[in-house]
Amino acid sequence: MGKVRVLIIDDAVAIRRLLSEALASDPELEVAGVAANGRIGLAMIPQSRPDVLVLDLEMPEMDGLRALALIRDRYPKLPVVVFSALTHRGATATFDALALGANDYVTKPTSVEGPGSVARMIREQLAPKLKLFGGHAAGATARPPAVAPVREHPGPAARRPEVVAIGISTGGPNALASLLPGLPGDFPAPILIVQHMPPIFTRLLAERLNAHSAIAVSEAESGQVVGPGQAVLAPGDWHLVAERREDQVRVATHQEPPEHSCRPAVDVLFRSVARAFGPAALGVVMTGMGRDGLCGSEEIRLAGGRILAQDEETSVVWGMPGYVVRAGLADRVVPLDQLAVEIARRVRGDVASRRHPA
Repeated sequence: MGKVRVLIIDDAVAIRRLLSEALASDPELEVAGVAANGRIGLAMIPQSRPDVLVLDLEMPEMDGLRALALIRDRYPKLPVVVFSALTHRGATATFDALALGANDYVTKPTSVEGPGSVARMIREQLAPKLKLFGGHAAGATARPPAVAPVREHPGPAARRPEVVAIGISTGGPNALASLLPGLPGDFPAPILIVQHMPPIFTRLLAERLNAHSAIAVSEAESGQVVGPGQAVLAPGDWHLVAERREDQVRVATHQEPPEHSCRPAVDVLFRSVARAFGPAALGVVMTGMGRDGLCGSEEIRLAGGRILAQDEETSVVWGMPGYVVRAGLADRVVPLDQLAVEIARRVRGDVASRRHPA
């Protein structure tokens, strides 16, 4: 298999140079071309034949959002990774890009971090996503191993869930925008969410989800009591944990070290839910790269709780849910468009929905 061909579209000369040098140093990547704005980049696609695009959003003549809309119209299957700044305006534009069909995003570092730090971030954060969406990531195109049967772990029998914990990463904003509006306003349990995202992004995501959902969605605050019909997202750069105090679900945030290079981390939330709720916990592992959530799912199962996993076909990346399914920890593997119904059935105590994956 040849190298993944990358077309870089960014108006900043220094960023184009850093991207070109860092990506060219990877033996699996090849810079197919560079463009200073969306109009030029769009015109270069037929000649450069890229496997994946790196797209800035704020550019002259034709910005990234306009270019992305045209790219999706003319090249609907061409992967696009947004490279955006960590500002309120940049974060808002990034959400718009994801809604238009961008596959993922990487936060553009600030100039004060220095070229060495920027190059390292490109190699460690951007390059793996380019390989994944360009088709060279391990397991990106191959079929996964056979699904293991659900293991019956020792522990208490599962009860009607009193809390729902969701772990999600790549493809998460759009997946959550599909899931949460499908839940009724009288949903009878609190929902705690870890979405791998930096600060600013999580608050904006919560605001957008809240505007389109019957349940109340907000960014979590430490000490907050979360009740039925409410969902909270872990703030960027803060772990989220659940505490049970009498009949209340209270959340706390902390900045202990990242896990799986993530803060917030799904495993941190899931472990706390397993400790606090045991057999009354329901974990949901959705689209995302990596294996965050695997150990936490094991803890929930050992405590007698249950796990749902998003299926491969509807996941942008079947990494996190794939690990859980292959480990035999999922009670059921569910398509995204059926996940809200399945969660609601279980929380309402419909035992008929508790069947093993096919």
